[in-house]
Amino acid sequence: MSAYRDKDPRIHGIQSKIRVVPNFPKPGIMFQDITTLLLDPKAFKDTVDLFVERYKGKNISVVAGIEARGFIFGPPIALEIGAKFVPLRKPKKLPGRVISEEYELEYGRDCLEMHLGAVEPGEQALVVDDLIATGGTLCAAMKLLERVGADVVECACVIELPDLKGRERLNGKPLYVLLESH
Repeated sequence: MSAYRDKDPRIHGIQSKIRVVPNFPKPGIMFQDITTLLLDPKAFKDTVDLFVERYKGKNISVVAGIEARGFIFGPPIALEIGAKFVPLRKPKKLPGRVISEEYELEYGRDCLEMHLGAVEPGEQALVVDDLIATGGTLCAAMKLLERVGADVVECACVIELPDLKGRERLNGKPLYVLLESH
C-alpha cells in the first residue's frame, strides 16, 4: 500500500524535497537524503499528516521509531494519534535493562535494542523509519516488538527502494510507503 499509488497531491511536493546524493556513503549508492525535506515545513508537515491520516483511530498504542531517522517521523505521528513513542536504538544507547535483536546487513551484522517494559503484551504497534531497502532493520524491529507480545499492525516508511526487495522479507506484514525510488 502506498500513498503515491493513491495519487495524493502532496506526494509530489514531498518527493521534490528529497535530495539524492550519488556515491554516498560509498560508490554506487544513491543516498536518499531526507534532511532537505525537513528544511521545508510544509513538506515535512504533509509527510507527517499522511501517516497520521492513515493511522488515526486505528487503536495503535505504540509507535516504535528506528534509530535515527525513525526518531524524526515517529514522535509527531505518535502524538497526533494518541500513542506512546518507543525508540529502537543501536546497542549501548539506552540506560537500564533492554531487550536486543541482532540482524544481518548486506555488509555485516547490527542490533536494535528497546527498554524492557516499554511495550506491554497485546499492544498494537506501528514501526516507523524513513526508508526500507533490504528490510533487515524493519524485520529486526518487528521481532523485537513481537518478542514482548506486541501485535505489529504495520510498518511505515517515507521511501521504499523496491529494487532491493525489502518488502518481500517482511513475511506478509503490511508496509505503507509514501513514495518509491528506483
